[in-house]
Amino acid sequence: MPRRPDNVNLAQSFETLRNDYSAAKSNRFRRQRTGLLPLGSGADYHYRNETDYFKVVEYARDMDRNDAVVGQTIDRAVTNIIQDGFGFDPQTGDAQLDTDLRQRFESETNDPQQFDLAGEYTFWELEQLALRHCFVDGDVLGLATSGGQLEMVEGHRLRTPTGTTRNVVHGVLVNPVTRRREEYWCTPDDTPLRNAVTKVADIRRYPTYDEGGVRQVFHALVSKRISQTRGVTALAPIFDICGMVEDINFATLVQRQLVACFAIFRERDLNFEVGGPAPGGIRSEESLGGGVSRILQGVGPGMEIGGLPGEKLKMDSPHIPNPEFFPHMKLMLTLIGINLGMPLVMVLMDGSETNFSGWRGAIDQARMGFHGIQKRFSRRWHRPIVTWKINRWLATDAALRSALERGVNVFAHRWKYPTWPYIQPLQDASADLLRLRNGLISPRRRAAERGMDLDVLRAEIVEDNAAMIEAAAQKAAELNAKYPGLGITWREVASLPTPDGVTIAVGDGTQQDGPAQQNQPPKQ
Repeated sequence: MPRRPDNVNLAQSFETLRNDYSAAKSNRFRRQRTGLLPLGSGADYHYRNETDYFKVVEYARDMDRNDAVVGQTIDRAVTNIIQDGFGFDPQTGDAQLDTDLRQRFESETNDPQQFDLAGEYTFWELEQLALRHCFVDGDVLGLATSGGQLEMVEGHRLRTPTGTTRNVVHGVLVNPVTRRREEYWCTPDDTPLRNAVTKVADIRRYPTYDEGGVRQVFHALVSKRISQTRGVTALAPIFDICGMVEDINFATLVQRQLVACFAIFRERDLNFEVGGPAPGGIRSEESLGGGVSRILQGVGPGMEIGGLPGEKLKMDSPHIPNPEFFPHMKLMLTLIGINLGMPLVMVLMDGSETNFSGWRGAIDQARMGFHGIQKRFSRRWHRPIVTWKINRWLATDAALRSALERGVNVFAHRWKYPTWPYIQPLQDASADLLRLRNGLISPRRRAAERGMDLDVLRAEIVEDNAAMIEAAAQKAAELNAKYPGLGITWREVASLPTPDGVTIAVGDGTQQDGPAQQNQPPKQ
């Protein structure tokens, strides 16, 4: 067995093995990435510089304000995810209590004066704004106030004083062992970013949980790692692309303006005597240094350009835009869209670039992403707000406290996420029915495909049908009492839909066939 040279240690021996990851080795084809620690780092390390962190936020806000594509794409994403708002659905097991909680929540949250500390927004409007801040800024805060209203705080107000040595990550005090967020440190609203915050006394400190362990700071953020404390804008990977798209659009528009201009070019021979009208267009003089200068001729419609004696002027008319413009622009828009969960057909709101199958496949993939955002957003935003609200109601509502003492879980609830309609309603619904009848899918899987819970759906169908039957039976009894001998049943009043081929018993003991059996000739 050959002896290993003494100058080769064990670590060097492992470096020569081939059964490793090539990704760990540098080569000339790989982009050099900075800010990396060889032994790994938490997510907070990569935005450790507070100035850089807030600069990224301001860049993203500027794109949202001024770019022609970014802001509108975010609008479409928020609209698809929030739609008419998430529905609060109490699940205490007490029907009357559920109704009372639902009505009270809707009454408070639909009134800006009761819900928003600024008195401007309803719960649904703040849903939209909070999610939009997550896309653009990376995160946003809602603070519970003693009056039961919500105070909104934008992310740039979370700051770390330079005079503290505690484990504060851009305004969030984190337990160094458990990483539990213990406090949020906010500056007053009128503190500009350019002003350094040096003293802890200059900020307002909000404990994440109150004395009873109820969360009172609601932090919605875009997070991709478990060690991430603050959110990062969804536009971070596409900063350069967004800037290039705007530059290309601007340059193309300027080119188009030039081509749309008309001009008169005058050619002069060597014997031409200077005189006559001065050349048209805006002129300026530029100094080149050393006593040398040149005249710059502006461009405008209807201008007259005169050349020097013996000089011939020629204007080129290129193809505006060139054939490569549209494919390249679509690629750029696609890259922007996928970082916001939006396929190109949704970014452009135009399905002409693909066939129906391609358009539908892209929409289905986008909806899967939207549903995931709905679940994460409701956990960070909706659920803690409702828990805080119910805790406040317990202090003043004797009936609610009584229910809690009886063992009723007054906090049990779920959120009804907005769903999306069938792309082809008749065909899609028929395909669902065909798959169920032929045993190609189970009802629970089919419900899951549509973003629904079968247990909840089944209970709702039964409850709704029962309510319909009860109301119809009451009305049928009233009609029979008013018109003796009429003999109508609840089914004639309710007219519930029935599946094909199902025989249904009616109130007088006779049999009534379903739609497939009706209009058939009587048996002989």
